[in-house]
Amino acid sequence: MDLVVCADIGSTFTKTLLVSLDDAAVVAAAEHRTTIDTDVLDGFVACRRELRRVAAGAADAPVRACSSAGGGLRVAVVGNEELVTAEAGRRVALSSGGRVVHVVDGGLDVGRLIALRATAPDVVLLVGGTDGGNTGVLLSAAAALAEAAWTGPVVLAGNAAAADEAGALLVAGRVPYEVADNVVPRIGVLAPDSARARIRAAFLRHVIGGKHLSASPAFVDMVVGPTPDVVLNAATVLGDQVGDIAVVDVGGATTDVYSVVELDPEDSSTGLARQVVAPTRVTRSVEGDLGVRWSASPTVEQGLAAGVVRPEEHAGLAAAADDLTASPELVSSTSAGSAVDHRLVEIATGVALRRHAGRQRVVLGRDGRVVERTGRDLREVGLLVGSGGVLRHADPDTAVRLLRSGTGTDVPGGWLLPQAPRLVVDREYVLAAAGLLAPSHPQVAAALLGRHLLAC
Repeated sequence: MDLVVCADIGSTFTKTLLVSLDDAAVVAAAEHRTTIDTDVLDGFVACRRELRRVAAGAADAPVRACSSAGGGLRVAVVGNEELVTAEAGRRVALSSGGRVVHVVDGGLDVGRLIALRATAPDVVLLVGGTDGGNTGVLLSAAAALAEAAWTGPVVLAGNAAAADEAGALLVAGRVPYEVADNVVPRIGVLAPDSARARIRAAFLRHVIGGKHLSASPAFVDMVVGPTPDVVLNAATVLGDQVGDIAVVDVGGATTDVYSVVELDPEDSSTGLARQVVAPTRVTRSVEGDLGVRWSASPTVEQGLAAGVVRPEEHAGLAAAADDLTASPELVSSTSAGSAVDHRLVEIATGVALRRHAGRQRVVLGRDGRVVERTGRDLREVGLLVGSGGVLRHADPDTAVRLLRSGTGTDVPGGWLLPQAPRLVVDREYVLAAAGLLAPSHPQVAAALLGRHLLAC
């Protein structure tokens, strides 16, 4: 068989699948605690040893890996206007697999530089101005980074007319940088692909190598991108196969939501398509205050604020969540512990999907009461996929019940949530593997998802 090892080296666990390229079959699977305390390859080697017990060919099979170990990819966005280039930069950073830790609009003064540095971003995405438009903010921000002797990589993705001059300023300050096409070449157009590729390149060159997660150069060679970027590839493949879909990945620290939704041409008449930052078919959001371990405590509080947590359950649930936040390495081994994990997943799923979706509300306008619709319409999503360790290890009926918390038409607030999607859990962890294979073996990636996810 023509085999490949697909690995996701996560912040907590390293998951591996041995995939046959001949028939898109999962031949073997293995996982191990991510050995961030020694060398991340130690955990991967343990997984590969387990894969070899099932198939000897695993020893020589090529490896494709993604990683969120060591905190994943932290991106800060420096833009011109909050509602235009800064927002566009934030969306691009999210689609690139990064967690947006800071957004600055209007330039960089001393105070803003201090605040930027305090967030410790791995990559700074520098945007600003449409092509041929304003150059001042982009150039002043580049000059500020150069004068501050900024050491981290910068991805320059602003006004093309100012790119050379901004690059020269960064060179003079010895700031490493990558040049990408403008993320907002003109108002109403979002062009993320070039910047997304450059952020991924900066991640591989500076983050994976620079964090010294492994002493072996093999780690740098095998990692092709950040895990969320890879999962976005898989979500896109899924959307191409079945139409409108969404994926909810509930982790220990964050809850990621991916959606692939065909844009409605009628939105042109309602004004949605005329937003200064246009919507895109494929979208990802990251909720850094929703999770089942590091973010367990804020999950409960956000759930209470959103009406997902009942007042009478708040005190007991908050106390249990505080224990998990204080000891994120805890693995639930009792029915009571599992019940808390399940409730946290239910809350994180419900709140994260609300934040990702749009809303429809009746408002008062000049012509009286009108229906106002904003954001992303998920009502026609036909498939909702759940991912994450708690969902994978829950029994099938429980997992479906937890996923259902983020769907339906009876959720108050006018949220445009999936109405009646098919609910599926990625139990074999094929999303990451399909995302890793999609660029080089798109047919295998599609068949892998069809065989091991859609057929479930």
